Amino acid sequence: MARPAADPQRPGFDDLLNWLAPFPGRATTATRVAIICVLTTLVAIAYGTPEAALSAYVVFFLIRPDRVTSIVTSLAMLVLVSLVIGFVLFVATLVLDNPMARVASIAGLSAMLLFITSASKLRPAGAIIAMIVGFALDKLGSVPLGEVATRALLYAWLMVAIPIGAAVCVQLAIGPSPRKLAGNELARRLRIAARVLRDPDVPHDALDDCLSAGDEEIGKWLKRSVLEGSSARADAAALRQATSATFAILVAADLVGREPAAQLPATFAEPLASTLERMARMLEAGGYPVDIAPSDLALPPSDALAPLARVAVGHLSDAIKDFTTVVAPAATPDAIPSARGQFFLPDAFSNPDHMRYALKTTVAAMVCYLLYSLLDWPGIHTCFITVYIVSLGTTAETVEKLTLRIAGCIAGALAGTAMIVFVMPGLSTIAGLLSVVAIGAWLSAWIAFGSPRIAYAGFQMAFAFFLCVVQGPAPAFDLTIARDRTIGILLGNVVVYLIFTRVWPVSVAGRVDAALVELQQRWRALTGMSSTRLQRAQAASAMARRRALQNDVAWTHYEPSWVSPSQDWKMAHRRMLAELEVLEVPMTLLSERHTADTGIDAWLKRLDVNADRRASIATRRTIATAPTAPASSPADQERLSLLMLGDARLIQLDHAAHEDDAAKERVPHASA
Repeated sequence: MARPAADPQRPGFDDLLNWLAPFPGRATTATRVAIICVLTTLVAIAYGTPEAALSAYVVFFLIRPDRVTSIVTSLAMLVLVSLVIGFVLFVATLVLDNPMARVASIAGLSAMLLFITSASKLRPAGAIIAMIVGFALDKLGSVPLGEVATRALLYAWLMVAIPIGAAVCVQLAIGPSPRKLAGNELARRLRIAARVLRDPDVPHDALDDCLSAGDEEIGKWLKRSVLEGSSARADAAALRQATSATFAILVAADLVGREPAAQLPATFAEPLASTLERMARMLEAGGYPVDIAPSDLALPPSDALAPLARVAVGHLSDAIKDFTTVVAPAATPDAIPSARGQFFLPDAFSNPDHMRYALKTTVAAMVCYLLYSLLDWPGIHTCFITVYIVSLGTTAETVEKLTLRIAGCIAGALAGTAMIVFVMPGLSTIAGLLSVVAIGAWLSAWIAFGSPRIAYAGFQMAFAFFLCVVQGPAPAFDLTIARDRTIGILLGNVVVYLIFTRVWPVSVAGRVDAALVELQQRWRALTGMSSTRLQRAQAASAMARRRALQNDVAWTHYEPSWVSPSQDWKMAHRRMLAELEVLEVPMTLLSERHTADTGIDAWLKRLDVNADRRASIATRRTIATAPTAPASSPADQERLSLLMLGDARLIQLDHAAHEDDAAKERVPHASA
């Protein structure tokens, strides 16, 4: 049975529970973040560096799943901050004595850096650099040029250097290696496939997530493991092949789990599932299976099985037997040409949206800057910082991020205020303060390093919480800090919303339309690939891209009515992505087992978003499968079964759409 059509709506309480649910590695990441935040706070307080709360917050930008990327990110940030501080000091010597020149330099540098952010590979670091430069020039304007200004910049460097040092030490001590993460992820996927083979009726959410996640992250971990030395090059090559084979196993398991005609009897399912579990244990132990012979599977003849079941058994057997067999080195596929060597995007100087984004963000930032300067209310300077953090290329992304920032800010401020009122009065030592920091950091990290849908709220929760509870070298009770910072964040969000929804608003719809064309090209490219591993990697990347596009379509509910596309556009694109989703497994199996088959291109031709959605079911089926020769051999029967499977899934979507339309027409309307 085909999976239901994707029709994402506004998230509800059940979605929130799913986003907060534990998954492998989430608790350990939160624990590492808490340890680093505690060490950072301890060092900052011991040496008396200002803004210890900001130092603790910097930790959240340094954490990555594996220790190699975390350490490289930390050191790269240290170099970047050093260069930025040197640049700020140079600019300050030119404009610090002239307030008008200082304001003009903040605006000019902001626009320049934001344009580069939007039009190049500098994103998202460019917006942070623009924020640091502007905020530093503003703060230096309140001190005389000379030793005081220089010392302020040195303290700013220490604010970043302390958490970087703590992060590097902790990651070296307890950070997971990329090799271990790759092995654990492959083992998790194999166990999910084994569970579906044994019981096709189990929920398929985990299997869907694995297929939609793609293999890119695992490939990066394997590259970093070679760089780190935790994997030999030969081992990394074998594990890359294992990644490809695991994807094939997941595809076959999805077929078994969703199609009654593909379900396997126990004589097939049990040996296959047991083999997958043994392979998973090897991967978790740090090794990988080699030389799996056909006799190891002990499968009976498959001639009596239905064609779809034979497809599943054959696909599983081939993937298991060649699990780590490296035939020849293969490059990561990228059928769609990309300008990887260029710093600027191809449309950097032709697309006006890049300059418009820079100007909108700069205007919003300067409005906030002038507002808190004229009001002489420096406590709400977070409005200036908020502008750079929440402003993104499209209106939907911007509104989503500012929504998460508001939610995280309020949650963190409430938690911090509760600590000040009920906990801080009973603390008398630095150990008590560090315990409070650890609790807040752990809870914030649980959100920040979980689902991407709510991750940014965790960052803002940590920011507001640290500003409330870390006010000096001892427990403090000043509630005005929490109040002012919260007001500043809310004010910045209001300014960004007003400007980004009314001045040159950019809908996510344009990006979706272009990406859909590219996605279909990815699927068409499957039939022209000679390597099975390249086909699998291409299919995995296409599935991940489809999931990203579904999220983009879901984001349109964040857009105001005058920016958001029409309801017909949303329904058509949800329908098209749902059609692609139900065809993914048939197309993957067909391309691998029947190279250069025309069935894939025939399916894709009918997925035109502007096609008549009320065409007859018979016409749709004819477009997909005609003409089909009679099946004479087992291979022909398997091919025909895959073609019929794709057609049946499309017909099922047609029926569901017609039933929805009929239900809407039957809804009674109130009489006038």
